[in-house]
Amino acid sequence: MALKLTLKPGEKFVINGAVVVNGDRRAHLLIQNNVAILREKDVMQQQDAKTPVRRIYFAIQMLYLDESNEGVYFGEFTRRLKEFMGVLSDREALARCGTILEEVSAKHYYRALMSCKKLMPFEESRLNFIAVPEGAEAEAKQVAA
Repeated sequence: MALKLTLKPGEKFVINGAVVVNGDRRAHLLIQNNVAILREKDVMQQQDAKTPVRRIYFAIQMLYLDESNEGVYFGEFTRRLKEFMGVLSDREALARCGTILEEVSAKHYYRALMSCKKLMPFEESRLNFIAVPEGAEAEAKQVAA
């Protein structure tokens, strides 16, 4: 089954590791064989992989785009996923991790990326729940006054 892409002017995408930029007009592409393809919005740069889920996502992305280094990226993926799952108590997040592992094991990397993306709001909600150090709240009120 073919994949149909509609690209905005100037939109970037990656096909098998090659970065391609659309011209100045909307374009429609029909991809008729199986290739690793990611739109610009789904590509993560290494410097943006700063949280546990983002590191998992980046490892999967590299598995998808760079088959020649599969062993390196698979090792990174399993290490990062194991670390993340080791601190989870949320059943839904654990189930999502299980799904990601199954998808990666079956080499369904794009599906795994989309499943991993669904974990990002969960992670963000946990990272934003940072305890305020004792006394910092009173100090903040004094500064505001």
